[in-house]
Amino acid sequence: MKKQLTVLIASILFLSACSLFSSLTSVTTIQPKQAFVLGNNEHGNFKVEAKNLSKQPLKLHFAPNDGGTHSSQIIQPNETVSLKVEKNTALVFANPSNDTINVSLHVKGDLGLSMGYQNKQAP
Repeated sequence: MKKQLTVLIASILFLSACSLFSSLTSVTTIQPKQAFVLGNNEHGNFKVEAKNLSKQPLKLHFAPNDGGTHSSQIIQPNETVSLKVEKNTALVFANPSNDTINVSLHVKGDLGLSMGYQNKQAP
């Protein structure tokens, strides 16, 4: 009985510890005329809460890995948006301004996401 109780407690602690890592929080800096790309690889669904921390608008769009773009929108300064991203689709945050932009990101779901920068702008 003691062994079963010990295994049960250890399992609960392990699962609780894993839940601490089921999300990702970051403040990402995007240089002028550059874009930050999240999830340009094979992955499952994920959700993002993004807040524009800067004084300039931030463009974003979805880019399925098999090509194309859709659902372009603009995040105004201090605006927060919640996004659901389908599997194998990248989320592109583009900075069209001449100023550096910071965006706060809180990601949940599949966290096996590639992250990188490119010199492309949102459509």
